[in-house]
Amino acid sequence: MTKATSSAPSQRMLRVGEQVRAAITQVLQRGEVPDELIGKTVISVSEVRMSPDLKIATAFVTPLGLPDHQAVIDALNRNARLIRFRLSGLLRQMKYMPEVRFRDDTSFDNYKKIDELLRSPEVQRDLDGDTEE
Repeated sequence: MTKATSSAPSQRMLRVGEQVRAAITQVLQRGEVPDELIGKTVISVSEVRMSPDLKIATAFVTPLGLPDHQAVIDALNRNARLIRFRLSGLLRQMKYMPEVRFRDDTSFDNYKKIDELLRSPEVQRDLDGDTEE
């Protein structure tokens, strides 16, 4: 019998991802990364997705108050090894310390676009038309 494969993350992946997210947030808040750009930027870590083997952690971050996020993302990725080292003290229960990769979280932009679309006159007109039936 073959095991069904699913693209949905397991409960373990979700739990470990949340632990790693909290630890990354703690490292950034404490200012443990000696990078000027990271130090002066407020960074929101919205989600961490773990690989199935828990060896890669992809952190989705949003630098707040900056129009261009790429410089901060690049700085985080340059300092990923140091951040991983700092995480090891906070995540001692893990068998392997995951490699950390940082990506820009665009979900806020997507939510904003959907909200703007829903508030557009065309959509409002269509929604109002449904109540007349």
